[in-house]
Amino acid sequence: MAIMASNKFHEGAGPSQRQLRVGELIRRALSDTLMRGDLHDPDLAHVSVTVGEVRMSPDLRHATVFVMPLGGGDVQSVIKALARNQSNLRRAISKQVIMKYSPELRFRADDSYDQMDETRRLLDLEEVRRDLDTDEDAD
Repeated sequence: MAIMASNKFHEGAGPSQRQLRVGELIRRALSDTLMRGDLHDPDLAHVSVTVGEVRMSPDLRHATVFVMPLGGGDVQSVIKALARNQSNLRRAISKQVIMKYSPELRFRADDSYDQMDETRRLLDLEEVRRDLDTDEDAD
């Protein structure tokens, strides 16, 4: 009988506790750095950037950072400016979070706010409210 090796990084599995913890530490470090205005980039000078989430790769060498300029604004120019300043941001992270490797940062637009708005819109539809009211009456 052959014994199969378990795949520790199965694609269906969610992030590990370690990935979540490190992601949150990096999110806080990035937020602090951006809030203090440590980057001297004209495209980021008068923009408040919200760091919504940081997802770490299983080996903790890559971090996908979900950002959004506060109050909307041009998301793509903010992402490009952050990508240009990746080395400065990595340096700032390594001073605040002790890790074996400073992760490579990949910036993406945070669309979770749009998803929340769409969920609220769907929940306000008459058909959905009617179904929810029916479910509450059954209890």
